[in-house]
Amino acid sequence: MNIAKEMKKLESIYLEKPNRVFTMYLNTDPADPEQQGGEWKIHLKNGLKNFDNYLQEDGNSEEKRNYWTVKEKVEKYMKENELELAKSVVIFATADDSIWFAEKFQMPVQSEFEWSDSAKLDQLKQMYNEFPKTGIILTQKEAVKVLDTELGTVKDSHIFELDIETENWKKHSGPHRARVSMGSGGKSTKQEQFKERFNANRYRWYKSLASTLDRFAKGLNWEQIYIVGDKDEVNDLRENMNKPIKKVVNKNMLDHEEMKIIHEVVLH
Repeated sequence: MNIAKEMKKLESIYLEKPNRVFTMYLNTDPADPEQQGGEWKIHLKNGLKNFDNYLQEDGNSEEKRNYWTVKEKVEKYMKENELELAKSVVIFATADDSIWFAEKFQMPVQSEFEWSDSAKLDQLKQMYNEFPKTGIILTQKEAVKVLDTELGTVKDSHIFELDIETENWKKHSGPHRARVSMGSGGKSTKQEQFKERFNANRYRWYKSLASTLDRFAKGLNWEQIYIVGDKDEVNDLRENMNKPIKKVVNKNMLDHEEMKIIHEVVLH
């Protein structure tokens, strides 16, 4: 989902009674001391019930039907996703399905419910300002991993591995493949030879990959880029990429769990 595009769409919506837009920001963060017992379920129940009570008093039967339609969809979504929740859930919805935005995020929110003429986007905009479309490039010798991220979530990942014999970078999906063992007898010598060859050619090899990473950044609409890895490798990429780099982190994290990378590199 293109969050920036969705926000523009939501900004343009204005509905008059009996049609309304439902907005929900729900804190579901299991690390929050106030959420240890799954209190989000109580907040959800109370938040939805408040509109039930208000609409009972208001007396507009068509608006009530519209709200109950939305309420059923929201409750169904939460039930179906109960075991896959992250830190927050954000929902915008209308009874006629012209709007249905429901996303789980790895960023915190303040629980909030609205039933009004337009979508309340303040918190989503704040989240996006803090974590827009972001590329995280991780280097580790002959492997470079690219994470396409947004709002604290990994949208996609790619691995580039250098074929030492052809000196070409090959892109593939899945985890990084470690180098094949070089045998017990000559392992140390082979590793030393690889290290010497890599250091001698590193700048040229990384330079050949930089233009590909620039195209990635443009194609994926990255608004900011982080490079993570050995100081020399990071500097080689940074020097040869045309796109501006927001921050470099001199740690080898290519094989780390992806959410750990996001939290340590971007959200730290």
